[in-house]
Amino acid sequence: MKYLIVSFVGAIWGSIPSAWLLLKFMYGKDIRSEGSGNVGALNSYEVTNSVKIGVIVLIIDLLKGAISVFLCRLIYPNEFVPPALALIMAVFCHCFNPWLRFKGGRGLATAAGGTLLLCPILLLIWIILFGITFLIKRNVHLGNFAATICTVIIIFIFSDLFTKFAFPVPQNPELLVIFSLNLLMIILIKHFDPIVELYDSYKTKNR
Repeated sequence: MKYLIVSFVGAIWGSIPSAWLLLKFMYGKDIRSEGSGNVGALNSYEVTNSVKIGVIVLIIDLLKGAISVFLCRLIYPNEFVPPALALIMAVFCHCFNPWLRFKGGRGLATAAGGTLLLCPILLLIWIILFGITFLIKRNVHLGNFAATICTVIIIFIFSDLFTKFAFPVPQNPELLVIFSLNLLMIILIKHFDPIVELYDSYKTKNR
């Protein structure tokens, strides 16, 4: 029953269509058919050309993950799995929003907000890897993709060490690995299309 409860908490918060609501009521635009079609902070900024709107969407999306984890830690303060499952559901429902015909964002902000409370070292590693890749390639999507893949590998190899920096501490390292894999795989799936487009563009330029 508790897993059903935390899944519901995460799904409800994650499925709040913040970018869609803001752009619909403030600009009369459906973000799903504007710009990249992504229902997230970056596309909100690009469609409206408003830093303010982009930042508001970013903060709300961060809070989706953070609140999901926070509420479930209040209910189950000494268990790792319930808040971790809530975060996974929040990210999943943000990425595949049931209120928007399963269109959504790419999950990075929602994942970051919850991971900051649950396992901040995981977020720190991702940010460092993203920063390095972005400085080299100057491409956001490639940076996201590379950082996510490398983070999965690092967590898998050093799971014993990183388990000590999770709050609450998982019962065993495998739980942290399973949580990380599920969370990061959702993000990877949402970045598949941009990476394919980037690869196709690269092939066209080098013919």
